[in-house]
Amino acid sequence: MSNLRPRSRRDAGGGAGAAGRDELVSRSLQSAEHCLGVQDFGTAYAHYLLVLSLAPELKHDVKETFQYTLFRWAEELDALSRIQDLLGCYEQALELFPDDEVICNSMGEHLFRMGFRDEAAGYFHKAVKLNPDFSDAKENFYRVANWLVERWHFIMLNDTKRNTIYNAAIQKAVCLGSKSVLDIGAGTGILSMFAKKAGAHSVYACELSKTMYELACDVVAANKMEGGIKLLHTKSLDIEIPKHIPERVSLVVTETVDAGLFGEGIVESLIHAWEHLLLQPKTKGESANCEKYGKVIPASAVIFGMAVECAEIRRHHRVGIKDIAGIHLPTNVKFQSPAYSSVDTEETIEPYTTEKMSRVPGGYLALTECFEIMTVDFNNLQELKSLATKKPDKIGIPVIKEGILDAIMVWFVLQLDDEHSLSTSPSEETCWEQAVYPVQDLADYWIKPGDHVMMEVSCQDCYLRIQSVSVLGLECEMDVAKSFTQNKDLLSLGNEAELCSALANLQTSKPDAVEQTCILESTEIALLNNIPYHEGFKMAMSKVLSSLTPEKLYQTMDTHRQNEMSSGTGQSNTVQNILEPFYVLDVSEGFSILPIIAGTLGQVKPYSSVEKDQHRIALDLISEANHFPKETLEFWLRHVEDESAMLQRPKSDKLWSIIILDVIEPSGLIQQEIMEKAAISRCLLQSGGKIFPQYVLMFGLLVESQTLLEENAVQGTERTLGLNIAPFINQFQVPIRVFLDLSSLPCIPLSKPVELLRLDLMTPYLNTSNREVKVYICKSGRLTAIPFWYHMYLDEEIRLDTSSEASHWKQAAVVLDNPIQVEMGEELVLSVQHHKSNVSITVKQ
Repeated sequence: MSNLRPRSRRDAGGGAGAAGRDELVSRSLQSAEHCLGVQDFGTAYAHYLLVLSLAPELKHDVKETFQYTLFRWAEELDALSRIQDLLGCYEQALELFPDDEVICNSMGEHLFRMGFRDEAAGYFHKAVKLNPDFSDAKENFYRVANWLVERWHFIMLNDTKRNTIYNAAIQKAVCLGSKSVLDIGAGTGILSMFAKKAGAHSVYACELSKTMYELACDVVAANKMEGGIKLLHTKSLDIEIPKHIPERVSLVVTETVDAGLFGEGIVESLIHAWEHLLLQPKTKGESANCEKYGKVIPASAVIFGMAVECAEIRRHHRVGIKDIAGIHLPTNVKFQSPAYSSVDTEETIEPYTTEKMSRVPGGYLALTECFEIMTVDFNNLQELKSLATKKPDKIGIPVIKEGILDAIMVWFVLQLDDEHSLSTSPSEETCWEQAVYPVQDLADYWIKPGDHVMMEVSCQDCYLRIQSVSVLGLECEMDVAKSFTQNKDLLSLGNEAELCSALANLQTSKPDAVEQTCILESTEIALLNNIPYHEGFKMAMSKVLSSLTPEKLYQTMDTHRQNEMSSGTGQSNTVQNILEPFYVLDVSEGFSILPIIAGTLGQVKPYSSVEKDQHRIALDLISEANHFPKETLEFWLRHVEDESAMLQRPKSDKLWSIIILDVIEPSGLIQQEIMEKAAISRCLLQSGGKIFPQYVLMFGLLVESQTLLEENAVQGTERTLGLNIAPFINQFQVPIRVFLDLSSLPCIPLSKPVELLRLDLMTPYLNTSNREVKVYICKSGRLTAIPFWYHMYLDEEIRLDTSSEASHWKQAAVVLDNPIQVEMGEELVLSVQHHKSNVSITVKQ
């Protein structure tokens, strides 16, 4: 460490005070350096705090050493779970260095690990603003920007039709006398500004997200309405009169609705609003001034559904194969997606997923007509209160087309008033996605005309729930369900033969058979359904183990002969008994059966890094069903103190034959810190051992896509009806769009695919951090984005494509800030930069 000393300083007072101060500063610096030498980071940090409080002019000189000390001390505090002390140290550091992007970024990283995503993203954003070229902060910010300002804000603000209809309904209500307005869940404040422009006297807007609240403050001020709109950083349930607003309002406007209508808490917030914040509703027949009565926009909603066949939904929510690369999946292990399993859990989990069904890869087939699920009147307090307590409604829908029952698709019509409405139907050009309820646990998914799809619908825990989906067949005399749902009732079989058969099965089943329900993320289910992935890994692992066997056999036999000679015994074990196993480590993210596949390839000791107990139980049951001894598969996290120490030797004197790394996230991005993991892994391989994948090629394509532009940034003021919102919300746009389906993305290709980057995990000297790539333009157009995907090479012959139909990976795209007009025949040069796990692509002009 540098031997820093305080610079001479003239002091008007002169004398002993300054001399004493300088002496204390000098001694504290010496003590800090000594403490760093013996790695006593806490004491060193305390000494630096003293130095900087006494001699702030030394800030520049000690900055780097202070940062190093802070970061090391923070690591120790983190390990000791002294969270308050850790945060306190960062707050002290930021008081001393408020504009230090490195400290801001590090603070964000700690907050993110603790689960404070919104706060972490704020620090990353500040770090990027302080230094736009700071790669670590940019990568962190891009990854968490979705928690700061969710992507649907951009899509909705670009939806001119939605904005126009909401504006018209608000304008009509205000003109009819609703002059005091509360905007619940204000977001950017656009509905509040519609109300103010329409002539409302008093406008209040509440927003819970700190980032969105601050953004709304900026937007309202930029549109010169800060005097007429009072913004509240709170949720509506906490608003009190007269503490927050002076009196009850005559109009509540809100768009706190998700794809399943109720998921953002609109029912709870409107019950509270009617009871505490709104004037009483106008009764029928009254025509008095609207200012005296309460009213809500939207006024009501009708929810619709349709049973559909959709291969894309199926492969993400049902494991559709019984054998995976030679591994049999037993019937006593049931895989379910979170959307389905939430029906039976106490946790409040969203019981559906969402999809833009008009763009779902492979499309969908309607198996029933569209049917009405329920209606809700947001202006009727009693109806809102009864929603949560009402018993589920039973619905039966006739099947009109034969096919595989994969999901119930749901959308709604939002009736803003008696004149204006918005539909979220997949046939509409709208910013909305549809709610999708995957169908699982049926005995037979094939349905045909004459059958009826049965279900129960309710509104529980603020969610629209569709449960107990079954099928009634025409051929059944008593309309008996083909499938048994959660509440299986033998008497419901009705048919005596079926009853006998069911009882016989009960008698012959093993009384002690363990049944495990294993909850997997939809990407994990899609991975299990990815046959080329598992067969590719099996083949590649088999080749590596075969190549290692002769060398191992020779070494083992040689050692065995020496032992026999030295002991003087003539006893000989079989080679099989004296061979050490091959050690295979799978550090894939989430649920993976690759270790079980490895266990079928000979004398292998496979290690899995799965964390969840239910996943371990499922893997044990799968091992058992495939006749593995229970102790064959080891769970590596039981052997290591923490996850960060996962990459280490299997035994003190042994190395790994194969290490499987997760290189690509399901979102389409490169995993964080993958190159660092690869560097450690290379040191842990036996001679001839391999990392999988051995290398990855990144491919890209130039496209014109208006959709990507609109989903990434607000396009000017025209779409927001003249309101100035774009410059403020666009601060939170990120250049990378993830979770894309390139096969169904609305776009026009302007070039052929080109190789952009090589990431080599086995031979790192082949990697370059900067590369220029020439791209030939084969179609004239407006270049707006560069989608990218990967070819993962397990070896030179076995390749996995993350853009294939079977892939569980999605694709990503770089979206240009400023589209570029290109002409057929010209060449563009792309600059590709790779830093840690972040890849940036820019067009050189």
